[in-house]
Amino acid sequence: MPAIDPRLLRYTRATRVFLTLSVLIGIGQAVVILTQAWLLASIITDAFLHDAGLPELGHRLILLATALAGRAVLGWLAEVTAHHSSAAVKSELRMRLLRQVVRLGPRWLTGERSSELTTLATRGIDALDDYFSRYLPQLVLVCFVPLVVAARMFAADWLSASIVLVTLPLIPIFMILVGLTTRQLMSRQWAALQLLTHHFLDVLAGLGTLKAFGRSRAQVATIEKLADRQRRATLASLRIAFLSSLVLELLATLSVALVAVSVGLRLVDGRLDLQTALLVLILAPEAYLPLRMLGAHYHASTEGLAAAEQVFSVLDQVVPAEGSARLAADRTIELDQVTVAGADRDQPAIDSLSLTVPAGRVTGIVGPSGCGKSTLLAVLLGFTRPANGRILVDGIDLATADPDHWRSQIAWLRQEPVLFAGTVFENIRLGRPDADDSAVRRAACAARVDVPLEKLIGERGNGVSAGQHRRIALARALLLDAPLLLLDEPTEGVDPEIEHELLSTLPAAFAGRTVVLVTHRAALLGLCDHVIELAPAEVPA
Repeated sequence: MPAIDPRLLRYTRATRVFLTLSVLIGIGQAVVILTQAWLLASIITDAFLHDAGLPELGHRLILLATALAGRAVLGWLAEVTAHHSSAAVKSELRMRLLRQVVRLGPRWLTGERSSELTTLATRGIDALDDYFSRYLPQLVLVCFVPLVVAARMFAADWLSASIVLVTLPLIPIFMILVGLTTRQLMSRQWAALQLLTHHFLDVLAGLGTLKAFGRSRAQVATIEKLADRQRRATLASLRIAFLSSLVLELLATLSVALVAVSVGLRLVDGRLDLQTALLVLILAPEAYLPLRMLGAHYHASTEGLAAAEQVFSVLDQVVPAEGSARLAADRTIELDQVTVAGADRDQPAIDSLSLTVPAGRVTGIVGPSGCGKSTLLAVLLGFTRPANGRILVDGIDLATADPDHWRSQIAWLRQEPVLFAGTVFENIRLGRPDADDSAVRRAACAARVDVPLEKLIGERGNGVSAGQHRRIALARALLLDAPLLLLDEPTEGVDPEIEHELLSTLPAAFAGRTVVLVTHRAALLGLCDHVIELAPAEVPA
């Protein structure tokens, strides 16, 4: 991977701003280093050779203190800029990743591991902190400081500058060799971490089933094996990091020692004056310092770069062509001979389906399992593109619509709704954070949520029953107040008494909206203005 991945520049505007600021700070630090070295050399020379006192040295001492303070301030600015830029880049990358996953749709997600995407969007992108806060600032300094310092040394003492120019390339050559090995090790470490995370989250998700069949303890050995693989991969990368840092320090130390020996011999012979010798000795370590720090920070950045590589692989996925038309969802929707290919089977999920969803009416969708009811909702959401046929919204093809604008007008209750750790109130208001308390309570009342809104629940609705889980998700969908409401089994797992109460509150919640209601419950069909029965696609002989 290149030192600066061009895709970071392409996908994140904050990276370009950060690099511009880093270049300006790097130039400032190079100037301060030269000023500091000259002041130190001249002050020491005048003090020891010419017996200069504070009156003669006072203004230079003030300038030296100013230079030291300036170097500290520039270093602080570099840190602050790096951390702010890192936060902006991570936020932008994370949002792009989430938007891309939405654009790719559930069909693409069925082939992906959700736990790997979760790790990528959290730990993976967070690992870019070291890349931006440590590695990139040093990379900018490497482009300026060694060359500026070497040029100043050449003007003062061409022999010392020649030693520096000959030995400097040894460090980047060694870093390239180390980098090739480190990149492979960090790729293995990242793969091991993702595998461990994937298996661990799968075990947690299915822990109830595993305990029911007495298989929970059997997974302990598998997790231990994966954890040991991750440990060995991490230790291998750390071993390379420590050894390479040792060699880099050794190379830099030996190079500075060569300069010091050369300067010392010529100073004793009288071929070099003290001020020039001091200037060269002060500047020589500064020429190697950015390269040494770059090598030390490279290893800290490789995990983030390995994760970024996977983020870019998702962002580079080809998304079906999207339109820009801003269609209104409160219009009649027609499906004209729509066929949707099945994900894992030869026969289509939907085959030549034609139906009409009238605006402002409740349309019921019924049919046996596997007939394509949930696929139909995915088609209306724009997540799944039909292989043949068209979806018309008031006569305009949905394929021409701006997908973000279209989905912003839809409230969707999926077959397996997701709740997050927090209060019931926060979960209901998730899709509409600006909703006031009274609106949230009205939505909860319409969905017959019988859980205190202040109650804390765990991730994935831990702490509430299946029926309560679904009603909280239904309240969230109703709160959106979207013109198009797609409900997939809204009363699944709900007690008959609660379902009877919902039959009395939902008509008011549905008023003025276009509703597509997928259900197996006969009682809910009474809320529908018309019902469409889907037949399973015929299996080819």
